[in-house]
Amino acid sequence: MEQNFIKPPVEIRYAHELAALAASDTGKKPENWKLSPKAVRMFILGGSIPTPQGTMNIPRKFYGNDALVERCIITLAGSRGLMLVGEPGTAKTMLSELLSAAICGTSTNTVQGTAGTTEDMIKYSWNYALLLSNGPSREALVPAPLLVGMEKGIFARFEEITRTPAEIQDSLISVMSDKILNIPELGDDGFVFAKPGFNIIGTANTRDKGVNEMSGALKRRFNFETVAPIRDVRLEKEIIVREAQDLAKTGHIDCPVDEDVAELLAVTYHELREGVTAEGTRVDSPAAVMSTAEAVSVYFQTLSHAWYYEDGRIDLHLLTENLLGAVCKENRDDLEKLKSYFHTAVKEKSKREGGIWTEYYKTGQYLK
Repeated sequence: MEQNFIKPPVEIRYAHELAALAASDTGKKPENWKLSPKAVRMFILGGSIPTPQGTMNIPRKFYGNDALVERCIITLAGSRGLMLVGEPGTAKTMLSELLSAAICGTSTNTVQGTAGTTEDMIKYSWNYALLLSNGPSREALVPAPLLVGMEKGIFARFEEITRTPAEIQDSLISVMSDKILNIPELGDDGFVFAKPGFNIIGTANTRDKGVNEMSGALKRRFNFETVAPIRDVRLEKEIIVREAQDLAKTGHIDCPVDEDVAELLAVTYHELREGVTAEGTRVDSPAAVMSTAEAVSVYFQTLSHAWYYEDGRIDLHLLTENLLGAVCKENRDDLEKLKSYFHTAVKEKSKREGGIWTEYYKTGQYLK
């Protein structure tokens, strides 16, 4: 079933693991949860479980602070809204999907926040043909994610909430406080009471701060957790390799991932993001988002070019050109910072380590 989708939902992609965890789960579960908090933690952070066929290993899916994941699970178990904040590309959406799939069995009950998001995209709208012919009725009602979550007792995910107008954000306040949604058009039958298990997981980019700042009243309805960028280069390389392999499999690209190139890219992103090299040399950090997700995109773009044009051989000058496009897409001034990084940090590494770093340094001529 998975191969029929470009990007299968988490509950389909990991259906075998979720079924095995449910079968072996003996932990305490909040009402209407598919898995116990212990099993949810294992699904996200990895572990092993006994099965009739032997021990089954559950791979780690979220790389970051384990304590943060535990706090997120406990927040949701306490029926309090969860807000994941952080820089773009820090896997906030991934964590939200993993939590929803493990706890509710579905990760697709989602609102994508934009400047054009309206209240009916969050709560409900109407089938106007039925509305005009029969008047307001439950049959004419078209549920949106908030109403679906309340009626089914599952999570509603609200992506990039600060991209939406403030008055739309605040439409969540009464629902989160009272767990009741009033549909005035239905009169006395218009009160929808949330079933156990209903909750809201929101995500917000810190770079959007000030676009449509959340009100204090809405903030008080959420527990905030900050998802930080990956600080370990080896871990960042591991993520690039794993995600590139998954993307290649989905795209039917039979091309092995070059771990040396993945490590080189992980080091580049890490040092540009941190503003200092492993050797202690200060470098200027670009204004662009230097996230692990962007690094995966740069690597996979290079891998795809190698598959379709270069017989599977990765050409580092294409990696550098793809890096240039990623770093300078928001601010052309970042080009000089990238050039400076090559003329200092990459040059130092090429002299000291040689090999792939020497080849990488030579590709600096394409930065223009």
